[in-house]
Amino acid sequence: MAKRILLTSFDIWLSEQRSNSSDDLLLEVIKLNSLPYDLKFLRRLPVDEHQASLQVIQKISELQPDYIICSGMAASRTKLSLEAVASCGESVLPTNVKLEKLVTSATAIEISYDCGKFVCESVYYAVLNYLCQNQLPIPCVFVHVPLLNPENLPLILADFLLIINNLALL
Repeated sequence: MAKRILLTSFDIWLSEQRSNSSDDLLLEVIKLNSLPYDLKFLRRLPVDEHQASLQVIQKISELQPDYIICSGMAASRTKLSLEAVASCGESVLPTNVKLEKLVTSATAIEISYDCGKFVCESVYYAVLNYLCQNQLPIPCVFVHVPLLNPENLPLILADFLLIINNLALL
């Protein structure tokens, strides 16, 4: 039975944005249609902390995935950023994944300890908290995706696929 992986992305939040790079990257993964996993997509989440968190948690409850990869856009970054922690006030929750194992052989991935103070961190925290509170040992990571262009897309896509494959080996 193929391992079930839930992948999430966000919608745009500014009127001048044509797309969200996290969703653009998931579209590239969908186009491949060749990965040996049961990929489930929850795309274009609303850029609203409460609504997005509820939708992701509902999908986790419904699907019972083996792995979760949440993603969001980070326009100021140039590499994929694997987020090590998420915080809410004074509470800090780490991912339950050894991120170093995911970046082996990667060329454009960094491990980050700053998930930002926007909806990305809120959703990541809500998911990690839900998994912890319900004692669900589902490996979960959050990946920030830089703006994509024809030059960096092949490298970013290859490293994102590496994250998927390495996560599925855990």
